[in-house]
Amino acid sequence: MKEALYGLILALQFLTRIPLPIACPWHAGTCRWALRCYPLVGLLIGAVLAGLAVFGQALPTPLLALALLSLWVALSGGLHLDGVMDLADALGSNAPLERRWAIMKDSQVGSFAILALVFLLAWKGVLLWALLEAGVSPWLWVALPALARFGALVLLRLAPLARREGLAWTWRQHLEYRDLALSLLPLVAIFGFVPGGVWLLGLLLIFLCLYGLFMVRAFSGINGDIAGAAIEGGELWLLLGAWSLWWFGMA
Repeated sequence: MKEALYGLILALQFLTRIPLPIACPWHAGTCRWALRCYPLVGLLIGAVLAGLAVFGQALPTPLLALALLSLWVALSGGLHLDGVMDLADALGSNAPLERRWAIMKDSQVGSFAILALVFLLAWKGVLLWALLEAGVSPWLWVALPALARFGALVLLRLAPLARREGLAWTWRQHLEYRDLALSLLPLVAIFGFVPGGVWLLGLLLIFLCLYGLFMVRAFSGINGDIAGAAIEGGELWLLLGAWSLWWFGMA
């Protein structure tokens, strides 16, 4: 039980900017529990978003959408946006493989990174606006961040790693198939409250297949930045999927 609690704290410290000044031991047990808690952290982020969506209904829809997007970014500290920007610069360079990896590690921000950030946030904001106007269930905001973080775990477990180093390699050593199953349990528990929840999970798996295949082709494998970008990409894909389900009357 203590390892599980430490794992949850480690996951919160890594995936959010919630201040938790607690020193947790880092070993195989706590690392494994931290990975299992990824979707649970997503549920906590989503619960905060859902609370704002419910109590902010008096606001004009565009302002509420912007507030939700701002809170969404603030809770994660833009951690995964950094991966999106690095990935965009590397892909936009059209450089050879080794040069693309060098660009990924470069701390400088290029024009492709800025474009990717602007369009990602713009699309997220507009889809939030559309879904709020559609009157979707607040449970949707709870589920989306959790599903996206579960997707990152699936990618880490199934996609080949580009190199035997870095954070992704460290996480992979402690991630087994049973850990994926355990991490999915909190999501299964709320699927009854999320209209179209099973459809969203299916859409997420489609995204992971397409994204994983493209990343392996472009980089010969994944790393931590690519896994982090999958969270942002997965959230956008799920927002689009949720809007599509509503549009076609399936949710």
